[in-house]
Amino acid sequence: MKIKNFFHIRNKVLDKEEEIKIKFNSKTRKALIFISVVLFTGFIGTYTVLEYVHSQNRIILATTTSTYDSGLLDYLLPVFERRYKITVDVISVGTGEAIVAGKNGDADVLLVHERESEDQFVEDDYGVNRACVMYNDFIIIGPTSDTAGIKNTNITGAMSKLKNAGDLGKIKFYSRGDNSGTHIKELKLWKLIGFTPDPSTDEWYYETGTGMGDTLSVTNNNKGYTLIDRGTWLSRKEKVNLIDLIYGGEILLNPYGAIAINPDKHPNVKYDHAITFISFLVSEEGQELIKDYRKEGEILFYPCFGICDQTHGCDTTNEEIKFWKNYNGGYESPPSESSLITKSFSF
Repeated sequence: MKIKNFFHIRNKVLDKEEEIKIKFNSKTRKALIFISVVLFTGFIGTYTVLEYVHSQNRIILATTTSTYDSGLLDYLLPVFERRYKITVDVISVGTGEAIVAGKNGDADVLLVHERESEDQFVEDDYGVNRACVMYNDFIIIGPTSDTAGIKNTNITGAMSKLKNAGDLGKIKFYSRGDNSGTHIKELKLWKLIGFTPDPSTDEWYYETGTGMGDTLSVTNNNKGYTLIDRGTWLSRKEKVNLIDLIYGGEILLNPYGAIAINPDKHPNVKYDHAITFISFLVSEEGQELIKDYRKEGEILFYPCFGICDQTHGCDTTNEEIKFWKNYNGGYESPPSESSLITKSFSF
């Protein structure tokens, strides 16, 4: 089940006229119809939606929109749910909002992709037992005409050309503008040329304030440019008239980490179930499933548990292996001959 933009909701009194947008599966349909009836008839009082769904065998996963928009969660979660009899309800938002949900105790586990924010979250004791799960890269896409002329340039040159073309009124750039991992990465790329975009003054620069899938649609409709994660791009590129222009290189790597919410901060969280979920992701089975998830024969996400020091320079690899091998069936890393270890990510 996908739940968007529910924060502080465990302690919130719902107004019966509030709009509740829930995408649900067959497992929860009857229960949610019941809740709708209660809402409609005014008998809900202080009862909250997530107090219901957060029952004994359910956990709430707050995650980036890319894991949802790419179809990865629809592929992974049924396997997990069948095996462990734990239902996963998904809050699909940007990494920034997912971290807020974790800080407020409105989720049990995070799956996000902005390492600095993740490390700060753990350092502040909101999260525990972080694990590297997978990675891909970011891509700059744009119209087939490539008015800015960025194709076959390095990333610094590409950002300069985008700014120059924008200032001349030749192109439009669409940012997520939502403090997501993708948005934070985009701002770091602009900083490479000493530029901080401001949509109030830079008329060519637009913030959509939406997820990756919606931002891709807006960019396509307006023949603009945007930064996108490879997972969402490969799953949706056949539906748009845009092309990939800049990709590859260490600076565009996009690692994803899973973090359990600290039960000492929020005793209401399902810590044991969160550990079960993360251990599934970093088990041999989970890592193989991630590697095998493809669109048109292309891998959307590369598993990296146990080798993240080699794939993207993670400095907590040994610590992660030591903890998680006690929960994931003893799995430590793929075979030493794995092509994932030596992959240059040049695509």
